[in-house]
Amino acid sequence: MHYCKGGKPGYYPDIKGKGLGQIPLNLYDPLGWFPEQSAAEKQRGLYAELNNGRLAMIGLFSLLSESAVPGSNPQLKLLALEIPKYDGTLMTFDPSFDSPFVKDFFYVLGACALLQQLAVRRAATK
Repeated sequence: MHYCKGGKPGYYPDIKGKGLGQIPLNLYDPLGWFPEQSAAEKQRGLYAELNNGRLAMIGLFSLLSESAVPGSNPQLKLLALEIPKYDGTLMTFDPSFDSPFVKDFFYVLGACALLQQLAVRRAATK
């Protein structure tokens, strides 16, 4: 079960032998190299993984901000790194029909909006 629907984050159920016996290995530790961890070790590992993901996002946004506003990340000057300047908008969505995003994906966005409305109406009638 997906963690957003009541499952546990980081939990991989055993799938070896399922699918009419066609799945030969499990997703996590397919070769059985890692010993079983205690609940405290699993919790610590989950927190470490979440913090690593957060740190990666902070690093990515620092590079994005440097590309939009040169000099906004002074650490890059100490490392003598040059980030190419980006002239577009990073975090804004322009809903006008002049936007390249809307021009390229207009039909996909329309289909997604239609499917979402149908799902909302179906859920409301239940």
